[in-house]
Amino acid sequence: AGAMPVLLAASWALLAAAFLAVLLLRQTPAWRRRRRLGAGDVVWGFLEDLIRYGKTKRGEGRQAAWLHHLQVPKRWFTHFYVVSVLWNGFLLLRLFQAEFLRGSLPSWIQHMQLALGRDFQSEDKGNEPLSVLLALLLLWLHSCRRLAECLWTSVFSDGVIHILHYCFGLAYYVVLGSTLLCQVPASIRKGKELSAHLCWYHVAGVAMYIWASLHQHRCFVILAKLRKNKSGSVVSLSHKVPSGDWFERVSCPHYLAELLIYISMGLALGLHNLTWWCVVLYVVFNQALAAALCHEFYQQNFSSYPKHRKAFLPFVF
Repeated sequence: AGAMPVLLAASWALLAAAFLAVLLLRQTPAWRRRRRLGAGDVVWGFLEDLIRYGKTKRGEGRQAAWLHHLQVPKRWFTHFYVVSVLWNGFLLLRLFQAEFLRGSLPSWIQHMQLALGRDFQSEDKGNEPLSVLLALLLLWLHSCRRLAECLWTSVFSDGVIHILHYCFGLAYYVVLGSTLLCQVPASIRKGKELSAHLCWYHVAGVAMYIWASLHQHRCFVILAKLRKNKSGSVVSLSHKVPSGDWFERVSCPHYLAELLIYISMGLALGLHNLTWWCVVLYVVFNQALAAALCHEFYQQNFSSYPKHRKAFLPFVF
């Protein structure tokens, strides 16, 4: 499948390890003790503030006053998907031109691929260019849907996110699409029929992607309806206990669906792409941490919260 972009794989693996470390550290007595005592420790207070966003920042009133100057509105999440739709749409168009319209990738993209670890001696193995094109298309469609949901479905409260979290999110989708582009062999046999190299894992990946995307959309609709009346008007920005669909099993099914969407892209890539599985590993621990924080929020603020619900993975975590 060509040489793996080692730098990218290592970077994603390191990022995954960082989130796993925070997830594990939060379970230690020392972390819990510091949280009870307040934000006297500057480093601890900054880290705790950095990993929380939206409703999970509520109740953290003991945080240092200077941390309040590092917040931006959570509704700015929308900007992430604007960037992704534009950037990854551009990459998708250029890759399609290079593979099937006898075009070529701009030299600056080739230099970017080389800088990120693309081995330009690798060859087209047949299915790989189509697999990358399909995965990039799924990523772009995912970003389009999430942008539409941010604009017309979700009802954002006055929650905030850390400025570094916001900057990371802007860069994330740029790097994500670039990661996919770096999986394309340098030597592409152009002008083939798309159907000539369709494989079972392409079909399976698309099917899983549609299934997970539908459930994620349903979950966002359920969350939005908690703040609307029957006529669809927003009547409250408070948080309530969601129910229905996958909410019956976990507190954050939209995070679980996000993970499944990334897994579906890995399936579309043919299961062998180690770089992308490092990305999936990052998504596992990133979403698990976010889900754990949300789960704690629900348990602390709703005494009747269903005890059988897990945070992220049904019956497991």
